[in-house]
Amino acid sequence: MSYLANIFESRGLVPREKIAELQAQADERGLDVIEVMLATRVLDEATITRTLADEAGIPFVATLNAETIPGIIVEQVPINFARQHGLLPTSFDGEGHLVVAVSNPFETTALDELRALFKVPTRAVAATLESINDAINRVYERKDETALADTDKASDGDELQDLIDMTDEAPVIRWVNNLFYSAVRDRASDIHIEPTDNEVVVRYRIDGNLFPKKTAHRGFLPSIVARVKIEAGLNIAEKRLPQDGRITKKIAGKLIDVRVSTVPTAKGERIVMRLLDKQQVQLNLADLGFAKDNLRGMEAVISRPNGIVLVTGPTGSGKTTTLYACLNKINTPDLNILTVEDPVEYELRGVGQVQVAPKIGLTFASGLRAFLRQDPDVIMVGEIRDHETAEIAIHASLTGHLVLSTLHTNDAAGAITRMLDMGIQPFLIASSLQAVLAQRLVRCLCRHCRVAYTPSVADLRSLEIEGDAASMTFFRPQGCDECSGTGYRGRVGIHEYLPIDEAVRREILKSADSGTIQRVAQSRGMTLLREDGTRKVLAGVTSVEEVLAATQAGEVE
Repeated sequence: MSYLANIFESRGLVPREKIAELQAQADERGLDVIEVMLATRVLDEATITRTLADEAGIPFVATLNAETIPGIIVEQVPINFARQHGLLPTSFDGEGHLVVAVSNPFETTALDELRALFKVPTRAVAATLESINDAINRVYERKDETALADTDKASDGDELQDLIDMTDEAPVIRWVNNLFYSAVRDRASDIHIEPTDNEVVVRYRIDGNLFPKKTAHRGFLPSIVARVKIEAGLNIAEKRLPQDGRITKKIAGKLIDVRVSTVPTAKGERIVMRLLDKQQVQLNLADLGFAKDNLRGMEAVISRPNGIVLVTGPTGSGKTTTLYACLNKINTPDLNILTVEDPVEYELRGVGQVQVAPKIGLTFASGLRAFLRQDPDVIMVGEIRDHETAEIAIHASLTGHLVLSTLHTNDAAGAITRMLDMGIQPFLIASSLQAVLAQRLVRCLCRHCRVAYTPSVADLRSLEIEGDAASMTFFRPQGCDECSGTGYRGRVGIHEYLPIDEAVRREILKSADSGTIQRVAQSRGMTLLREDGTRKVLAGVTSVEEVLAATQAGEVE
């Protein structure tokens, strides 16, 4: 048994039998026992590092402040060296020693190299590898932003010959790589790289809102665009036409799928990258913010053997995530589930997923038609866009298949009038449609800094709440380090669930307008989007402003 393994056994943190098992796994796989302990989650990283620090007789540092690390250190230590050895020099102490944060206190070779490089004694402190890597990225990000803001180093031309010779040490490559790292760190869903007259502006979409994050000098635009194109497998010489590509990144142990889109503008090529964390998608309906009555309704309707279930809302309202959660709920070995999507965002185990390719004739309609010969039980169509797709979906539902799909409408009742507008006969809609779910996403108030207040009469009136304002407590955003000063962290759905019962079917057969259908559904107990949002305001989940902003478009006059 290794010395490191004995440390944890002797301190009573891991039983002898478990340590022997871990050591055997480490020997078999050619790994360090610490790596196996982390992979199997026997102990968390902080506990492991703190224990090793105590054994080595050095202090443990819980967090590293990248802002206080001197620039001279960054200039002299290559980023690859810091990452390879899991360490980062952080400061000079009062005695002139170089203070180095290390993830493994017993690895001293790299400390000797730093001592020779700086020609001063070193003093080690312990920190988790996660906090060291985060500090490395922040420190070198600051250095690269300074380099890319330097007008003397920027070129106003489109010369790209130096790009081929770039190594991982090149500031542009590190700057682009750091876009992905910091986007994942900040929970961004999209990265926008936008050229202006004098600079390149980077904005992140976080919880649905865009926030400016970085800038670079305008002269670096060709190199930045070329670097992204190379990673996405695009043509770096083609600057006049839009291009689409994909990048797969592994960041902090997470597999991130990046969809890249470039378009030419008057000021240069503009890039938008959508980040999809395949491990973070919520595939449990109960986690999507459903009220109990709406959740019961959705779970019941997706358990039926046939019919159409539609999810509606604008782009970015979480429709696809809801459909994935529905499929995950009913996904069992005895069901044949097929999907046709544009694009396939997340891979579902045991589900046959097809991505549309209009250039070769593979559309939603042709894919759906082919599925009917594949003996499916459940079919998911990414979106019903036209009469042909709607007609095939209805035919599939009437011949014993459950069909899940989306429509772009403002409310649940609007889905019915949209299908009528597509030329679908009312009797076909009435006989096939089982339910419509309209949804929006609202930002959740940060639990660390939200501020309670007594609502005003105007607040109650805007949400159509009756009662005494003095007896109620609402919350508003404030901003803290946990939410990056926005006051919000994460998003949750608000929903409007419309079951197609006999009363609604009668209105559909009359080709009634959406307002009439909505009023009938309300009389039968349907909760509107704003009413569901009000529930979440009263529960302290979100703010009045978020609900009003998300639901104004869905109001029926």
